[in-house]
Amino acid sequence: MTSGAERGRFAPSPSGRMHLGNLFTSLLAWLSAKASGGRVVLRIEDLDAGRCTRACGDQLEEDYRTLGLFWDEGGSAGGPGGPYYQSEREERYIAALETLREKGLVYPCFCTRAQLHAASAPHREDGQAIYPGACRDLTPDQAAERAKIRPPADRLRVPDREIAFEDGHLGPYAENLARDCGDFLLRRSDGLWAYQLAVVVDDAAMQVTQVVRGSDLLSSTPRQLYLYGLLGLTPPKFYHVPLLLSSDGRRLSKRDGDLSLDALLLRSTPEELIGKLAYLAGLNPSARPRTPESLLAEFDWERVPKKDLFVPLGLFF
Repeated sequence: MTSGAERGRFAPSPSGRMHLGNLFTSLLAWLSAKASGGRVVLRIEDLDAGRCTRACGDQLEEDYRTLGLFWDEGGSAGGPGGPYYQSEREERYIAALETLREKGLVYPCFCTRAQLHAASAPHREDGQAIYPGACRDLTPDQAAERAKIRPPADRLRVPDREIAFEDGHLGPYAENLARDCGDFLLRRSDGLWAYQLAVVVDDAAMQVTQVVRGSDLLSSTPRQLYLYGLLGLTPPKFYHVPLLLSSDGRRLSKRDGDLSLDALLLRSTPEELIGKLAYLAGLNPSARPRTPESLLAEFDWERVPKKDLFVPLGLFF
């Protein structure tokens, strides 16, 4: 159990129906907050207008209600921490960017995606590009010349030091920002705000005290903790949960249409689906149907697996 009443959150991106991995994480986020007597905030992460629609956001809300994962504030219902759609929160991101710029930590970057992902560029073991600092020391005149050809992105200078934290589920984790990721984006050249900045600003403004998300985002946490410190904000406690994998080892995603919620609900009732997810999470001794409320008394992070989980072929089919 988590001590004290927590403020957790759902933060879906409205680019399609939820898939099995989203549902698994959402269930654990809801249980972790509610088992402490806490609240759940719904924030719609719709920064990418080309991929995200309000209709999909409305559908996500209906999906959560169907599964019994009711939230306490946010989404279309609003609340004291609104607006709860990231597309309506740009002024807050601008203010944070200016704070960082005043500290002399932001610089224009003109590198293309192709340059960053070239075979000769440094990469992490997981394939992510490590920014080599190509634009870090451009003079104002050099930056002005390049801006005539390509609009710049905004990138944050990072220190050559380790940032460590204790994950609530996976334990100690640390990264050296300069070595393991390099200076990272705050805003793309097309004006789209980067996840790292937006999520920090919004979680702090909405007074989120715990963030439950997939372990694929574990490596982004040191960057976010660095931003929390620079902006004088209090970070939440992080809990990173295992990813759900297909039988061939692929991480489940929205591309797996047969595992999207609409397809799953053709084969299972909401209670059956919750029971199966709880079984994968170690919270249900069998795959028998359950409601989220019925799992609260049994919720314990110690029961949740730490390693990624292969989804048994017959469980959801």
